[in-house]
Amino acid sequence: MSEIGKEETQLVSDHSFSNDKKVLIIREEPVMECALDVLMDLGNSGQVTLVAKGNAIPTAVAVANIVTENMMKGNSKIVDISVDSENGSGKYGMTLISTIKIIIAKTN
Repeated sequence: MSEIGKEETQLVSDHSFSNDKKVLIIREEPVMECALDVLMDLGNSGQVTLVAKGNAIPTAVAVANIVTENMMKGNSKIVDISVDSENGSGKYGMTLISTIKIIIAKTN
């Protein structure tokens, strides 16, 4: 299970969306599969937040670019990008894990 923030809904699968905040946790998965999920939800709600950690960050960035520049060219935009890091356990003890949050919104 994955959990995003305190006030957001707990997610139970790789492609689950919370009902309240429309958050999609990106994992190391096929880019086009994720992009189609984002496209479908963006059409329904008007805004989607992509969240990724560590090695999944390039996938999240690629998904955001594919959706905004190819699939919905001129009809969507990236509203905000936040980068951060959090403590995690690694091979040699405590380490920092990079995180990214990308908010995509439909413009029309």
